[in-house]
Amino acid sequence: MHMQSRLLSAAILAALVASAPAVAGKFDQSPAALRAKSLVDGRAATAAHRAEADAFSATDVIVDRDGTEHVRMQRSWRGLPVIGGDVVVHSRNGQFKAASLSLKSNARPGTTGRIGGDEATIVAGADFGSDFEGMRNARKVVYALRGTPKLAYEVVFTGTRNDQTPTEMHYFVDANNGAILDKYDMVHTGKPGGGGGGGGGTAAVGTGRTLMYGNVTLNTASASGSFNLTDMTRGGGATYDANGVSYSMAARRATLFTDADNTWGNNSLSDRATVAADAHFGVATTWDYYKNTHGRNGIFNDGKGVKSYVHVGRNWVNAAWYANAMYYGDGGGSYLPLTAIDVAGHEMSHGVNQATAGLVYSNDAGGLNEANSDIMGTMVEFYANNANDTPDYKIGEEIYASNPGETRALRYMFRPGDADGGASYNCYPAGGLGGVDPHYSSGPANHFFYLLAEGAVNPAGFNYTASQLVCNGDTGVSGIGRDAAQKIWYRALVVYMTSGTTYPQARTATLNAAADLYGNGSAQYNAVARAWSAINVN
Repeated sequence: MHMQSRLLSAAILAALVASAPAVAGKFDQSPAALRAKSLVDGRAATAAHRAEADAFSATDVIVDRDGTEHVRMQRSWRGLPVIGGDVVVHSRNGQFKAASLSLKSNARPGTTGRIGGDEATIVAGADFGSDFEGMRNARKVVYALRGTPKLAYEVVFTGTRNDQTPTEMHYFVDANNGAILDKYDMVHTGKPGGGGGGGGGTAAVGTGRTLMYGNVTLNTASASGSFNLTDMTRGGGATYDANGVSYSMAARRATLFTDADNTWGNNSLSDRATVAADAHFGVATTWDYYKNTHGRNGIFNDGKGVKSYVHVGRNWVNAAWYANAMYYGDGGGSYLPLTAIDVAGHEMSHGVNQATAGLVYSNDAGGLNEANSDIMGTMVEFYANNANDTPDYKIGEEIYASNPGETRALRYMFRPGDADGGASYNCYPAGGLGGVDPHYSSGPANHFFYLLAEGAVNPAGFNYTASQLVCNGDTGVSGIGRDAAQKIWYRALVVYMTSGTTYPQARTATLNAAADLYGNGSAQYNAVARAWSAINVN
């Protein structure tokens, strides 16, 4: 063993700590969950690829107006979590209808591997590097996201990248040969690279003098003769000043924004509260979008707000959803603070995915995860319809200090690769999107959504022909409008997608959602199929 490897091994072994136990879901003993478990033990066993020692725990229940039940469940086998084994059981009046899942086999591995958890940790650590800030004990799992289920160790390293972006990398190491089967980050950001509750008090209404959106109304709280940025009307979500510390220190060292006159900011960066007003406005708008458009009561649908931290890091050019909270960097150089409303909607939609489908951050599922946030962030921007930010299908166009014509953006939804020099995929490749950064593998799904909503129509400010906007030559693709498109996508996410959903499975999920909402064979249903085909998902 080389000296560097020995030093890394010593550092890893010295840092081993106990893992926290899993918490049972609140839905697990509901009548719908008990019915679903009974079905997977019987008539739905084959469809769910149930093995003899499988056990299930319900994490969400959705009941349609006609009584159809959709029960989302996590799976374990002989006490080991099955990564990629989650399933949604669909039934009505106790009769099984279908199951949504990416697992393709009821085969299970042995429970004894050839390597131990410490060795797996060293393998993962060699990939992560020595600059880790935290680590959890390796836990034995069944890895079933791709191919035949395998016995593996899940190893988690946390740290900070060179650009100040936090990272929580989850590695899955084959317990027999030590190969890394998969890895993905649980920190989801706008760029590549703890629940609600603030100071509280009595609900109040103030004015935000924002950087990007002019003067806006902010819901705040009044307490002890002053005001604080806690939204008592939206579950107590609050906005904090991280005072330039990194994300890992923000929860301990940040201070809640307070003010004497309930006017926040001065429309410029000379007042630290200006950016807080943008962030607070973005959170409120995203909350209202989900509630009024989809009937969702907060990110976790539990009526609770989340915390937002602004002024994170030093000239950090990013924003992130992590540990049930929002983190915004101040930007720097050619970048403004990353508190644009589509970026805020994007990051908080990572939380919605976390609470529902749980699309992992690798391969096809990673692209769909990132696309979901782009899609919903864009829909939040259209919902806001702010005069200072004309709604469009560009992601993050407001974060640039200079952007004449607003043609510069992190991503375009209509031709994703044109925004980043071809890094993003416009069309779905035949071999899938394994190993591609989710910010780039999101391209085909973003493209699909644009075509579904708008059709092969040139977006304002550009000069594309219809043939440039499709991948299969079908220039007659027409849109069904944003309202229908967003409702189809959201239902597909919360009812039919699972952690390992692939692009072809996303096509099926959205077709199922369109059939539920508008009827099998309806114009909307047919438009979904045609839009997917237009980006080569058939």
